[in-house]
Amino acid sequence: MYELIQAGEQTYYIQCPAKIGIYRPRGQEVYLIDSGGDKDAGRRVKKILDQNGWILKGILNTHSNADHIGGNRYLQQQYRCRVFAEGIEGAFTRNPVLEPSFLYGGFPFQELRHKFLMAAESDVSGFGSSDFPEGIEVVPLPGHFFDMVGFRTPDDVVFLADCLSSSATLEKYQLSFIYDVAAYLKTLDMVRGMEAKLFIPSHAEAVEDIIPLAEINQKKVYEIAEQIKTICKDPLSFDVILQKVFDVYGLTMSYEQYVLIGSTLRSYLAWMKDAGEMESFFEGNMLLWRSGV
Repeated sequence: MYELIQAGEQTYYIQCPAKIGIYRPRGQEVYLIDSGGDKDAGRRVKKILDQNGWILKGILNTHSNADHIGGNRYLQQQYRCRVFAEGIEGAFTRNPVLEPSFLYGGFPFQELRHKFLMAAESDVSGFGSSDFPEGIEVVPLPGHFFDMVGFRTPDDVVFLADCLSSSATLEKYQLSFIYDVAAYLKTLDMVRGMEAKLFIPSHAEAVEDIIPLAEINQKKVYEIAEQIKTICKDPLSFDVILQKVFDVYGLTMSYEQYVLIGSTLRSYLAWMKDAGEMESFFEGNMLLWRSGV
């Protein structure tokens, strides 16, 4: 774990739970793509940088989930480097309590205010900043999270953030987190049409051909939608639907899973309602959902 792998003349990545990219434009100056999940990840990254004599100039965040920005603050303190993020992702990075608040739908209770859902805050600059590294292409990848992006380096290596899960992850957990299902599917269509020397998803192996994995992820979305429609043949409240989804896929409820899968399920229901495949109504002061087709 935390093995440094070279992906191009100027491009590297660190093999870890959420892959961290490294872009070295010249000399000993480098930029990270994401920073890992916490302060300990930041320390491990610093050790790799020190071993290679590299100086960290900036961190390019793909999105604001805690496992991608958790090392920001430590590394900023060590190197006084810039952190680059845009839009809502920048706001969440500056104010990380927004992530558990968004997932829970209100002020998060103590069991949700921890490093896996709430990173330490860090200062942020936009991608339009004069300090943003030349030669890096920002690739919009909405769907998994609000304004998630990927990055293409001059070596034609594309970091795809969390727009794809590995086959093993989908087999084990079934539901990957999705904020906007329609946007997510459009992103997968776009990724299928991309060309690059190498694709590096954060939670799957680096590959030259991304199409098979994109198709697996698309297929899983439609499979889950069909399962939800089956569950909702009779009118059900959200919590009952969530319980049945956990039962069908053999998942174990926890506070983290409740908010992550729960938020994803709400996104599926919204997507299916907008598409006319799900209907909702109030009965006895309770919102109920039923398959519309």
